[in-house]
Amino acid sequence: MQYRTLGRTGYKVSQLGFGAMRLPMKGELVDRDLAIPMIHRAFEAGVNYIDSAVGYLNGDSQVAVGEALKGWREKIVVSTKNHCYDNDEKAWWTNLENSLKRLQVEYIDIYNTHGVNWKSYTDCVEPHISKFLKKAKDQKLIRHICTSFHDSNDALRKIVDTGFYESVTLQYNLLDRQLEDAIQYAHEKGMGVTVMGPVAGGRLGVDSKELQSILPKGVGRVPELALKFVLANPNITIALSGMSTMTQVEENLATASEAGTLTAAEIAAIAEHLERLQKASDLYCSGCGYCKPCPNGVDIPLVFRLYNEARVYGMWDNAKGGYSWHQTEKKTAEFCEACNTCIDKCPQKIEIPKRLQEAHKALTAK
Repeated sequence: MQYRTLGRTGYKVSQLGFGAMRLPMKGELVDRDLAIPMIHRAFEAGVNYIDSAVGYLNGDSQVAVGEALKGWREKIVVSTKNHCYDNDEKAWWTNLENSLKRLQVEYIDIYNTHGVNWKSYTDCVEPHISKFLKKAKDQKLIRHICTSFHDSNDALRKIVDTGFYESVTLQYNLLDRQLEDAIQYAHEKGMGVTVMGPVAGGRLGVDSKELQSILPKGVGRVPELALKFVLANPNITIALSGMSTMTQVEENLATASEAGTLTAAEIAAIAEHLERLQKASDLYCSGCGYCKPCPNGVDIPLVFRLYNEARVYGMWDNAKGGYSWHQTEKKTAEFCEACNTCIDKCPQKIEIPKRLQEAHKALTAK
């Protein structure tokens, strides 16, 4: 296993982290017979970073991680999260106390405000939650104040500049590189950077003809490329993978245990190819979101993103599965009533209702 320094925390952490948000389930609870051997296999191979959160897997993720930590606690950096979206001090402390009990630990190494953006930081974290965090750290219940993040490059730069957090967990993968500039900025300012979703929430966990065409020599499958691509970025500390099978554990261990990742030439070639694909996507929809909200609740950028992943990247099975799941939330194209409100707001003047029906037909075809 290869190790990197997690920013100002000083921790030497494995470049592969175990994300406990996709553990195998048995009904409403984590399947211990499958999940705990997976976690132990990762620990035995040198993975020393595991991440969970209060709400993961019906609240059972932390409990399962706590059981898996028995006999391993002093060797493992434990990360979990607490909410950041209101100022309820009692609820915040209850979440922390519950996490300590569920994880069966006396302290938490990496304690994250969950899903921060600039608004939640300025409205909630800075004036209120920051005080709770500092008090918990003074009481030695947490070691390092960190955050998970969902916002723009500009927002991340501003959060980095506050100097409040020691590391950040965020989205970055082959299909989503929008935070690349701010990731470099965070690293240069001494923050650890943990990437969640290195295989794009499972979307890159399967092969496609289009993505296979960019595999460099020595890389057998798209999931391996996805992990290597993230680890090739020198500004990233950890690729946090949500693993749900022992096969995924073994494959990720093999990839993350290699000293080398991708060469500069390979990265440049991959980036060039992905940019061509992105331009093909942007001709259809750039995902700017100006069309929202739809009066009928259709998530237009979501529908077009799924359709683009299918038609441009060849990821049909994943796209159709995602579309089917969102149909239950009434966010998909069949709920469009062709009121044309979206067309007036679209900078590209796309014929959105017409394109929505085209996407619906393709994503529901057998």
